[in-house]
Amino acid sequence: MPSVRGALKLRSRALVELILTAAFAVGIAWTAEALVVKPYRIPSSSMEPTLVVGERVIVNRLATELGAPHVGEIVVFHPPADAEQQECGEQGAQVTPGGAPCATPSRHEASVNFIKRVVAGPGDRLYVSGGHVYREAAGTTGFVREQDSYTAPCGTSSECNFLRPITIPAGTWFMMGDNRGDSDDSRFWGPVPSTWIIGVAVASYWPLNKLGAL
Repeated sequence: MPSVRGALKLRSRALVELILTAAFAVGIAWTAEALVVKPYRIPSSSMEPTLVVGERVIVNRLATELGAPHVGEIVVFHPPADAEQQECGEQGAQVTPGGAPCATPSRHEASVNFIKRVVAGPGDRLYVSGGHVYREAAGTTGFVREQDSYTAPCGTSSECNFLRPITIPAGTWFMMGDNRGDSDDSRFWGPVPSTWIIGVAVASYWPLNKLGAL
C-alpha cells in the first residue's frame, strides 16, 4: 500500500502529464490552424446559393503549395486594395458593363479576406454573357461555357455582361462569386496574384444541414 507521500507523488506526476498532454494538443491545434486549415465565416451573399451568409467553411492553406488553385475551386484570398471601390488597375479606372472586364492586376494587396470561385487562370481568355463565363483555356482554341449549375440566375443586371474577351496575365487568377448579379469580383478589379491566395475552401461545417465537401 503506497504511503501518503507516494500517493501525492503519483498524483503530481499524473497532473503534470495531463498538463503536458493538453499543452501539446493545443500546440498541435494552433499549428494546424496557422499552417494547414483555417475556419472562415461567409460575410456576404456573393457566393449564394453555394454558400450563404453566416455559413462556416474550412480552408486548406496548404492547397496552393500543392499545385492549386484550379478552375472551379472556391478560394479565400486578399483582393486588391481598391477592390471595395471597384477600381481596376493602378490608375483607378472603372470598367463599363457590356465592354471588357478588368484585365489589369493591382500591385497593392488589401488586408481583408474575400471568398470567390476561380473561373480562369494564367493564359486563359474569357468573357461573360448572361452571367455565364465563356473560357478559352490556355493552349486551346474556342470558348467553352463553364458548367455552372452552382450559380444564381444573373437576371437583367448590366453587370451580367462583359462581352469583350480578355487574357488573364501570368501568375494571376480570375475570381467570381456564384451570385453573378450581386458579386464584387474580378470583373471590376481584376485578376488576383497567386501569392495573395490564402487557401482553398474544402468543406462546410456549419450550419449542420450544410455539412459536407465543397
